[in-house]
Amino acid sequence: MATVNGQPVKLSELEVAQQALPPQYRNVPLQSVYAALLDRIIDSKLVVSDGRKNKVNDDPAFKKRMAFVEEQVIQDYWLQREIAKKVTPDKMQQRYEERLKSMPSEEEVHARHILVSTEDEAAAKALIAELKKGAAFDKVAKEKSIDKASGAEGGDLGWFKKSDMVKEFADAAFALKKGELTEAPVKTQFGYHVVQVEDRRKAPPPSFEEMSEQIREELAREAITGLLDQLRSAAKIERFNLDGSKVDPAAAKPPAAGGATPAPQPPK
Repeated sequence: MATVNGQPVKLSELEVAQQALPPQYRNVPLQSVYAALLDRIIDSKLVVSDGRKNKVNDDPAFKKRMAFVEEQVIQDYWLQREIAKKVTPDKMQQRYEERLKSMPSEEEVHARHILVSTEDEAAAKALIAELKKGAAFDKVAKEKSIDKASGAEGGDLGWFKKSDMVKEFADAAFALKKGELTEAPVKTQFGYHVVQVEDRRKAPPPSFEEMSEQIREELAREAITGLLDQLRSAAKIERFNLDGSKVDPAAAKPPAAGGATPAPQPPK
């Protein structure tokens, strides 16, 4: 890909460097970050070469830092390998199916609304009377609703769960049967709503694709916890206080999940 004072820069180096970028850049085509990444590697090689020329690797502080970095790389690499054994497509699918069994089936409604500023006869109440006389809901919504986004769609809000909307609106919408219209305007922080329910259904469960990242992280955390439990049970661990005195073993239990010291995170 380049040479720096005769030293080659290989494609494999760019591929490794891309995986160290922020998450939003890791899965984009290499070509889209190629020029900037290559410049970064060239700069890095120049700085590294200069550091070696000045014998930075002989500095005791450097050696301590290098040892720490090596431990971090070993930790991340080994955890990644162990996680790969536990987080397989079959196990992810199995966890997904288990999760579906424990999920309550939520109800959804498909509704339209017209939003106006006032409740009086000239606004929300007048619209209800007009709709009851046979006016087309979508036509009235396009003409009168101050919610321009849904108004452009004839007031259509699509499918939603009760928790998706403000309480007053949700309570009114979920009290209606298919095809029913609110008898009175529904007041919320946004104004006065006229609501009509188009249909009702049981919400479809989330797809495997929607839950796959959450399941992957869950299985990865379980794999790390299991590995640490195994390693701790086989290890002899002694702790000491800042003053050098020995810690009472009964008080030296590792922090529980959510404690002050986090467990290693699953490598990305």
